[in-house]
Amino acid sequence: MESRASAEVNNPIRVLVVDDSAYMRFTITRYLSEVQDIQVVGVARDGEEALEMIPRLNPQVVTLDVEMPRMDGLSTLQEIMRTQPRPVIMLSSLTKEGTQETVRALTLGAVDFVAKPESKANIQVVMDEVVQKIRRAVHVRVRSLPLAAWQEEDRRGQATSVKSTRPWRDGDVLVVIGASTGGPRALNALVSALPVDMPAALLIVQHMPAGFTRSLAQRLDTLAAFKIKEAAPGDRLEVGLGLLAPGGFHLTLDANGTVNLSQNPPVHGVRPAVDVTLLSVAQHFASRTVGVILTGMGNDGANGAALVHALGGYVIAEDESTAVVWGMPRSVIEAQAADAVLPLHAIPTAIEQQVRQRNGGGRGEPYGTP
Repeated sequence: MESRASAEVNNPIRVLVVDDSAYMRFTITRYLSEVQDIQVVGVARDGEEALEMIPRLNPQVVTLDVEMPRMDGLSTLQEIMRTQPRPVIMLSSLTKEGTQETVRALTLGAVDFVAKPESKANIQVVMDEVVQKIRRAVHVRVRSLPLAAWQEEDRRGQATSVKSTRPWRDGDVLVVIGASTGGPRALNALVSALPVDMPAALLIVQHMPAGFTRSLAQRLDTLAAFKIKEAAPGDRLEVGLGLLAPGGFHLTLDANGTVNLSQNPPVHGVRPAVDVTLLSVAQHFASRTVGVILTGMGNDGANGAALVHALGGYVIAEDESTAVVWGMPRSVIEAQAADAVLPLHAIPTAIEQQVRQRNGGGRGEPYGTP
């Protein structure tokens, strides 16, 4: 342990701080400079300055403000991910616009985010979170995103369509997707590839704090062929509807497919937790459940996936080759609960095949059929 700690001090994590606020630049730098295993190698006032500094300073992690003059956070992130990819942590305000831009940044490659303090009173808590997330981010695998993919993303985000659902019935299949670090980007790709006529209901559990999941649901809804919304108490399962667990709440279902939300203690340090939802779903829907565990740190989802697997459901774990962080999927595999281990691009087809097979192989009734 001593040698590892010594190595971390001798090779501190190199961080570039990018923020247009002089107060935030000073505060972040001061706090990070007091941490032995982190070194602030540069401070930039906006995106243009940051892009000039990155090749010269080669930071391992960048903290990036969302709202900045000259070049905003999203434009800066795009250039970083396209030309010199590395872990980026967004610093976001809690305004509606701030949450929307933060979610977009996460779907396009930022590995994490921290909500800026609303007052000086809680600055210590926020900075402790920044330190923790920098330490995690340095271990995240980051891939560049070609310009064509960004352009396609823009087109998808602008698309809208009329979406219909139909009531849940005995025999319908429930797909439960769990994700953490890197999840928004993975969900982005997955939901956009699922077919509109797939006879299933969908639950999504993404580790994310309160205030941001509504923007994520809205974002995913613009990409998916089916409807996606943030779950609310009393919502019912519907074929053609995806319900996203709201930040700060565990999501469970009763035997009738009605949503219950609770603020029971965090599980694995998170709320919502994938395990809480999967364990609830497995008890009621067993073999009609398809569980999918995507990228994320830790082992949330392994216990629930094991129960789904044991009761005759089907479990897919994302393969290491595409996972940003291969923690949660690996824990499912190590628990011998995975029926399939697949790269992200192969998961939508596998979900559809399992849904149709567990629905008797048919295409299912059209949404809206009484």
